[in-house]
Amino acid sequence: MANLKDLKNRIESVKSTRKITSAMKMVAAAKLRRAQESAESARAYSERMDRLMRSLAGSFAGVEGGPKLLAGTGSDQTHLLVVFTSDRGLCGGFNGTIVRSARAKILALKSEGKAVKLMLVGSKGRDLLRSDYKDIYVDEIVGIGGKKGIAFSEATDIAAKITDLFEAGEFDVCSIVFNKFKSAMTQIVTHQQLIPFTADDDDAAEDGAKDEGLSASYEFEPEESEILEVLLPKNLGVQIFQAMLESSASENGSRMTAMDSATRNAGDMIDRLTQVYNRSRQAAITTELIEIISGAEAL
Repeated sequence: MANLKDLKNRIESVKSTRKITSAMKMVAAAKLRRAQESAESARAYSERMDRLMRSLAGSFAGVEGGPKLLAGTGSDQTHLLVVFTSDRGLCGGFNGTIVRSARAKILALKSEGKAVKLMLVGSKGRDLLRSDYKDIYVDEIVGIGGKKGIAFSEATDIAAKITDLFEAGEFDVCSIVFNKFKSAMTQIVTHQQLIPFTADDDDAAEDGAKDEGLSASYEFEPEESEILEVLLPKNLGVQIFQAMLESSASENGSRMTAMDSATRNAGDMIDRLTQVYNRSRQAAITTELIEIISGAEAL
């Protein structure tokens, strides 16, 4: 059995840890509110942008000579995965779920005979994936957000890197992997294809149901092809920006939940250690009393 001094030191150590986790929980909760507001506010814009792109892209379905970001290279042999993780830890299973999903996607693509390349956003994903996939690792981006929060310019920088790789013929298909925020306790791992641009059938059906009875004819000036040449790169930045906001909100929600759990576990441990300490102290006092009484009787 540990002596009383060791038990007391351990209780004090756990109390200090509880103060830290409690403070981290409050900080994460404050950041979560801002990140959630940003993510939810941007959703309307990114969804509308996506719907506009589908409307414009529909007229180019099956037409040769369309914008390359829309038509693709004509092959799907080489895939670029852009994986969004955090730069900091202590956020529960946030990074682990993303990494596992990315590994599963890589294995699935390789089993189909596809080539895979990785672009890693966030130091945790870099640390967990780069060593295992050195041969397919192409780039990393760390330090996103910072103290001022996520900026759209950071998303456009990533979009520019992806576009440069695409124009250089480094890949045929680009997808992003990120956690979509649902609640502080729930984040959904999401795979979204960005290049070539494609509309999800479920989303298209949902939008069709919303717009049923509101169909209209449009005239474009300039032509649809010219608009797409401008909007496709813009949409790439918008969708990446949305993924970054969703990832930030998910990270803070996961961290708040993890720190809340850690704080409660620390409290439970303090209660158990205090109980052991009191029992040990009582046993020591009883032993001393017995020794004193025995000594007195011997005299």
